[in-house]
Amino acid sequence: MNTKYAAPADLGKIQGIAFGLGLLGLIGWVIGVVMSGGHAKDTFFQTYLVAYVFWIGISLGCLGLLMIQYLGGASWGLVIRRPLEAAAHTLVLMLVLFVPIIVGLHSLYEWSHDPSTLSEAARKMVEHKKVWLNPTAFAVRTAVYFAIWLGLAFTLRKFSRQQDENADMGAVQRAQNWSGPGFLFYGLAVTFAAIDWIMSLDLEWFSTIFGMLTIAGQGVLSIAFLIWILVILGKREPMAHVYQPKHFHDLGKLQLALVMVWAYFSFSQLLIIWAGNLPEEIPWYLERFKGPWRYIGMALIFLHFLLPFLLLLSRDLKRDARRLKLVAALLIVMRIVDLLWLIVPEFEHGGQHHTSPAGYVTYVAAVIGLGGIWLGWFFWQLRQRALLPYNDPQLHEALAAGGHH
Repeated sequence: MNTKYAAPADLGKIQGIAFGLGLLGLIGWVIGVVMSGGHAKDTFFQTYLVAYVFWIGISLGCLGLLMIQYLGGASWGLVIRRPLEAAAHTLVLMLVLFVPIIVGLHSLYEWSHDPSTLSEAARKMVEHKKVWLNPTAFAVRTAVYFAIWLGLAFTLRKFSRQQDENADMGAVQRAQNWSGPGFLFYGLAVTFAAIDWIMSLDLEWFSTIFGMLTIAGQGVLSIAFLIWILVILGKREPMAHVYQPKHFHDLGKLQLALVMVWAYFSFSQLLIIWAGNLPEEIPWYLERFKGPWRYIGMALIFLHFLLPFLLLLSRDLKRDARRLKLVAALLIVMRIVDLLWLIVPEFEHGGQHHTSPAGYVTYVAAVIGLGGIWLGWFFWQLRQRALLPYNDPQLHEALAAGGHH
């Protein structure tokens, strides 16, 4: 490893802090699950699904960004390539952590229930969709998704290592060649995974834009996460003199673009479904226009789109890491809120029981608990290699571009 850009020594301490916070989250999660009484099993799997979808969102978003920065060939990609590779590698962990979802299918998905226990309408729907929605097909498809994602992550990592170890100048070209078709397969796999893991919670509802909306949401989350990682690394040598306002400005522009794309897809989905006024689709939104979900939906409009959009228009803010990280923190929180809004109403069974405030705390505790494990793995990976691709011919240009400002 090139020691000039070696990971700072206290990154291990940050990894320990992540584990510690995760442990506190796990304790809160267990307490919340136990306090739910007779629904403990269902509560565990339902909170686990939200936490899982959140953290794999960063893994997948970073894998997508890794391919985009290769395809773009721009120098901004060099300074974030190592964190992107480390985050993409967490897909190994997420493959293992998918097992509880397979085990808890009956607590999550109505289509996995015995047809005799369902209402007449639900039974007909399950019968109609059973070729696609059955436990075996669900598990096989998930294995295919992970094969695609992990295949891409390991292949790009291999080329990156070749460039580091052998000063192989053809490695970047090979990575670019893989990233074009790779991004297409990645996008298809994320789309079908979103349909399987989230959309199929409701037997009737469907949206043709849901895959794109999921990818946009993962992009928002990943850029926000990257901003925080750059802030952490930028306070320590050797990266304190590498990350400049220009680099944060580039990430801020990407963040603004993805916030706008997410809002566009969200509004398009609502507009098309509302205008279509079809009985299979409208009830999904009606559930979210009632009770506390109505206010959570309003919060998403103002805090996931309007406020970040207005703030990120400022060039000065985007160049100021201290202020930019606050916008990123807001977006990370709102990504959790968005997943709660998408997923949790499906567990309330048509408003038969509403999630209590303690229930929401349990969901957040699950996200923190799983996050300790995810972040521990991420920082462990980040410490394995130099923080910059030191043999890349564009590195000098990337560092000079930052230094001019």
